[in-house]
Amino acid sequence: MYEPNVVGDWQECDEHAGLRVRVHRLEAAEPPRGRDDAAAGLTYFSVRVTVENRGTRPYGIHLEDGQIDVRVGPDGEGAFIDWRNSQFVEGFDVYPLRRATAVIYAAAPEAALSHVDVQVQLRVDDDWAGRRLWAGGIGVLEPAPTAASSATGQGGLAHQVSAFLRDQAEPGSA
Repeated sequence: MYEPNVVGDWQECDEHAGLRVRVHRLEAAEPPRGRDDAAAGLTYFSVRVTVENRGTRPYGIHLEDGQIDVRVGPDGEGAFIDWRNSQFVEGFDVYPLRRATAVIYAAAPEAALSHVDVQVQLRVDDDWAGRRLWAGGIGVLEPAPTAASSATGQGGLAHQVSAFLRDQAEPGSA
């Protein structure tokens, strides 16, 4: 069964030696140039998509609109992507030991932000890499998150481990 990546994980691009992608810093954030009128009543958030070259040759990468899909909530509804405020990577040569990052601003109903899926399909030297999926969430609904708990949202790895350990402890204590 295919398991999505957790937000923050690196994923190797098997098609291009040394190239890897990461979706990270999924957080509530206001856009730098103001809110779009179409996002009225929605909560803004941002997500970063970083491409790193650990190979021996440069790659020309494209990470533009249409190559990043953001879905929210348990039903996977499309988030509003604010193209005007987002910063894409358009035809950039990433040399060995270098990175390039796209910053995407999106908006969705606040109640749906505990479950966010980001799908990325990178274009490298005019070839399409396979689509990759990252899953995570934003703790917008939680009261005053601390630094330690900000990365442990409802779909976070720490939350999953805690739930597993709790389930394992219950049968033995009965």
